[in-house]
Amino acid sequence: MTLATLQEIERSSVIPSYARFPVEFVRGEGTRLWDEQGNEYLDFLCGISVTNLGHCHPRVVEAVRAQVGVLMHTSNLFYTEPAMRLAERLAASSLGGKVFFCNSGAEANEAAIKLARKAKPGGDVVVVHGAFHGRTYGALSATPQESKQAPFAPLVPGFKAIAPTAEALASAIDERTALVLLEPIQGETGVHVLSEELLLCAREACDAHGAALVFDEVQCGMGRTGTLWAYEQTGVLPDAITAAKALGGGLPIGALITAPRLADVFAPGDHGSTFAGGPVIAAAALAALDETGEEALLEGVRASGTFLRGALAELPHVISVRGAGLMLACELDVPAPEVTRRALLAERLIVNATGPTTLRLLPPLNVSEQEIQEGLIRLGRALAG
Repeated sequence: MTLATLQEIERSSVIPSYARFPVEFVRGEGTRLWDEQGNEYLDFLCGISVTNLGHCHPRVVEAVRAQVGVLMHTSNLFYTEPAMRLAERLAASSLGGKVFFCNSGAEANEAAIKLARKAKPGGDVVVVHGAFHGRTYGALSATPQESKQAPFAPLVPGFKAIAPTAEALASAIDERTALVLLEPIQGETGVHVLSEELLLCAREACDAHGAALVFDEVQCGMGRTGTLWAYEQTGVLPDAITAAKALGGGLPIGALITAPRLADVFAPGDHGSTFAGGPVIAAAALAALDETGEEALLEGVRASGTFLRGALAELPHVISVRGAGLMLACELDVPAPEVTRRALLAERLIVNATGPTTLRLLPPLNVSEQEIQEGLIRLGRALAG
């Protein structure tokens, strides 16, 4: 089918909830994508931090092919080895508690909200401005952005949004608080790193008032910042983390991973999902976790991130650069959406704008120095206009 045919099908048959660029991708490998005309693109967005190991990573593809021909689905009424092994690996690699599987980051955050409110019935949820936790009702209620919330009011009650400062957090957490939900790095609103002071304050206040502290690592986890989990760089140990995006190596999965304190709050029937932890997805995630956990890869993320951050600051129209590892944003003095469009259509470089002047880059974790240099050249031309 041609791109024009697909666009006509979209107009007649697809609910218009996305603003798509006029490009059809048909193949991916590593850092590259190809459109239906055979044009090659350099992908510095990774499907919004999903294909962290690049497109069609051989280890993930091999795991999926091996599993899909043996067993695809049974439901959670029964055991399958990949799911149990994945839960064991995730717990051991992080907080040492237990794991609940689901299908997306929003679902993982929904599970975290339910878990915290069962642990402390009727409690409030505290979040900070600039957060994005998903689009389902609980996750949306935890996402204090009026443009996203207003059309769908009334939202779930009991959510309190405050400024992302230690002082505001300390005054907001009290005996009524069940959960403090934070992204260590706020991805969708422009790659804003929450301060260590704020995270430490959250930990102390949660301990003082018996609230759960959960880090949303849906975007910043799975090696994106240069450690397997972003919390490892903060000096703060949360009570749980939520993961998704890159965990499946390109396939959909979500996970709530607890520390021991919250490991047994849910009982049978409290929460569930038909597809969660299915054998094919779990096999893909095991392969992605194996690859992402390699220290050599994580060292490369830290080194590449440092280099890319410095080089971005030298490009035209870049005012500042922020982030960690290979999760970076540039603040521009020109409109970022226009730069994104020029980069895609003229330079065949995939980046995206998270705001009027904010450009976000999420390259593959195994991006080479040569590919970074190539990306910088293409982005420089797009910025120059």
